[in-house]
Amino acid sequence: MSSNLNTQFFIGLFIGIISPLVLLPIMLYFMSVYDGYSFSTLWNQLMANNMNSSKYLSLALIGNLIWFYLFLNKEKYYHTRGIIMGMLFYAPYMVYIYYFQ
Repeated sequence: MSSNLNTQFFIGLFIGIISPLVLLPIMLYFMSVYDGYSFSTLWNQLMANNMNSSKYLSLALIGNLIWFYLFLNKEKYYHTRGIIMGMLFYAPYMVYIYYFQ
């Protein structure tokens, strides 16, 4: 068990959790510029906990694929495990929003 939990795993976990949170406002900004909405409108939709927040978050999670393939090509498998685990931390929230709201 201790071989699965090392500092490389936790670095990947940290990247997997933080990366979508950083990418989400950037993605919303570009969506607002492209669609002609104001940024505050899209941000309020995200914070209203409606169906759009699950869609926006799933789009932001795509950014983790870059990290995943980067570490996979460098054969840093513990980092990739951490990124997958970081993405799985968002799953209960997305299921809650999608099925119970």
